[in-house]
Amino acid sequence: MQKHSGFTLIELMVVVAVIGILAAVAIPQYQNYVGRSQVTRVMQESGALRAAVEVCINDGRLTVGPGSDQCDPGASASDLIDTAVGQSQTGQVLPPSTGVPQVSSPLESDATITATFGNRATARLQGVGANVTWQRQSNGSWSCSVANVPDSLRPVGC
Repeated sequence: MQKHSGFTLIELMVVVAVIGILAAVAIPQYQNYVGRSQVTRVMQESGALRAAVEVCINDGRLTVGPGSDQCDPGASASDLIDTAVGQSQTGQVLPPSTGVPQVSSPLESDATITATFGNRATARLQGVGANVTWQRQSNGSWSCSVANVPDSLRPVGC
């Protein structure tokens, strides 16, 4: 009698089926995780401009631009922000396929900072006008809102 070692075809097919089932569950969850992290990242990037906008309002520099009497919020380019909607407001040359959050101008007590998704954002956020908006109230506090972002991708703090 010969002793055979190895796996039978049925055993290999069962392993492949189990891996397929795991992948079918894991891939959509991973896509949701990526989308949530992108929304949170843009929320943080655009929210970082709030302090600069406050300084500009307090100093009386109410027009966004590059001049010494204008407000430069210091926005950094992001590959998740739409290039067409997120052009630099201060004349800064941006790297290809990047955009910056847009600050309302002239700055008033109800200033807004808006970042519209595009470029390398997940497909669920592109082309639907998905954006993150920070809105300043007259008392100086800020609130965050998202528009056209699927509920499964909405960040907790916004």
